[in-house]
Amino acid sequence: GAGLRAGGGVGVSRGLPKGPPGDPQLDEEMENDICKVWDMSMDEDVALFLQEFNAPDIFMGVFAKSKCPRLTEICVGILGNMACFQDICMSISKDENLGQVLLQRLCDSDSPTLLETSRLLLTCLSQPEVANIWVERIRENPSVYDCVCFIMSSSTNVELLVKVGEVVDKLFDLDEELMLSWIKNGTCRSVGPSVDDSPEELPYFKIVPCILEASKQVRSDNPEGLDVYMHILQLLTTVDEGIQAIVQAPDGGKETWSLLYDLVCQELCQPDDPPIIVQEQKTVLASILSVLSAMFASQTEQEYTRMRKNMPLIGSLIRILQYMEGCGKRAVDNSKESKEEETGRADVNEEDFHLKILKDICCELLSNMLQELTKENTLEGLHQGHLNEQTCSCAFQNLLPLYFASVESFLEVLREADQTLADNLEKRFPSLKVHT
Repeated sequence: GAGLRAGGGVGVSRGLPKGPPGDPQLDEEMENDICKVWDMSMDEDVALFLQEFNAPDIFMGVFAKSKCPRLTEICVGILGNMACFQDICMSISKDENLGQVLLQRLCDSDSPTLLETSRLLLTCLSQPEVANIWVERIRENPSVYDCVCFIMSSSTNVELLVKVGEVVDKLFDLDEELMLSWIKNGTCRSVGPSVDDSPEELPYFKIVPCILEASKQVRSDNPEGLDVYMHILQLLTTVDEGIQAIVQAPDGGKETWSLLYDLVCQELCQPDDPPIIVQEQKTVLASILSVLSAMFASQTEQEYTRMRKNMPLIGSLIRILQYMEGCGKRAVDNSKESKEEETGRADVNEEDFHLKILKDICCELLSNMLQELTKENTLEGLHQGHLNEQTCSCAFQNLLPLYFASVESFLEVLREADQTLADNLEKRFPSLKVHT
């Protein structure tokens, strides 16, 4: 039966039998027996017992000889459970041969095996004592890049895509050098799943299109998966080469911009959502707005950053700020009630911290966009309902005093488009009056 399928250092019990009909199958009784071992390997005593019996070496033999995908999957799954325990993880990780063989499993064509392999890698990368061993091993093994890109760009298995995304996210988070080399990568190599037994020449993979492809696959089914892939994109923008990889794609970054724009304007934090939604979506929104902000700053001459196309984005940014104000009021009310509950307050502070990051990113992008507005854009924004006294007040409230210059230049443009509105805003924000 399908047991729990959690990842990242959590033991996993057996999955459902899968595997292409043409592959050799395990006989049912044997499969049940091995699956019992898989289930039991979540227990530390059993895992230690398996290690004493040299199970990892036995599995090495299976990987070398077996033509049965289900058997391979179960063996990797058992190793993944054993790796949840620190000492065993250390001994598995230090075994150079086993390490190489496990990385080769990423080129497998069997989705369940790929899932268990990714889960095992994530478990090891999440343990600080061994993470570097794996980072180094992956850095020295160029086929990992190709196999991971192949999965991200062609798999339709959402669970697998999320797990592979978590592995990439963890790798980039742990090691900027590795991330840089993957950004610069993209040569043809004959590795990876073969089709019809002919070795397939893998296409020229670039990291950004592969991330976008995976993001599109997971976006509707899996909010956590979307969060992971958006965070990978955000990590790319922490280095200049990463921003260049996004904006110097053949389409100039248009596909990335369109996907992110669409998520912010059509899916996340919508007008009919309750304001508290911003709490739930704060990390994915922060990642998306970070990337949009980096792109906007570096690509002002691109067609997609033209302001007439982006009034809905300005509307969405202001809505996020409005919702955060709503959440802020609630947080203040809640903390009044829970003064006695110290633990409650620690959680609130953690939430406040993430909301503050989102607010900072949101304000930076909004101020940059407001500075680019012309009278025509502003008239259009007023006409479409993105700009009015309420939304402009919210924007000014959040942008002042830090982004004074940006607010001031927008106010001048607004005065040409709607004198009355500009006057009303000046009355509300006296600090602006002195300078005009």
